[in-house]
Amino acid sequence: MKKTYKIDVDCANCANKMEQAAKNTAGVKDATVNFMTLKMNVEFEEGKDAKAVMREVLKNCKKVEDDCEIFL
Repeated sequence: MKKTYKIDVDCANCANKMEQAAKNTAGVKDATVNFMTLKMNVEFEEGKDAKAVMREVLKNCKKVEDDCEIFL
C-alpha cells in the first residue's frame, strides 16, 4: 500500500534526512520526500498498519530534524 503525506520542512537537506529516517523505519518498504512539493510518499510493507507505522516515521524524523512535521 502506498500513501502520500503533506510535510513541513525548511530545506532540501532536511528533506533528505527525513527520507532516510522514513526508509529506516520498521514497516516501511520505501519512502521518497519531494522538497519542492512538500510531500512524502510512503510504501508500506504488506500487512502493516499505516497509521502506526507513520507515528514511528514521525518520531524518527523528529530525531534527525526536530522542527519537521508530517500531517497524518
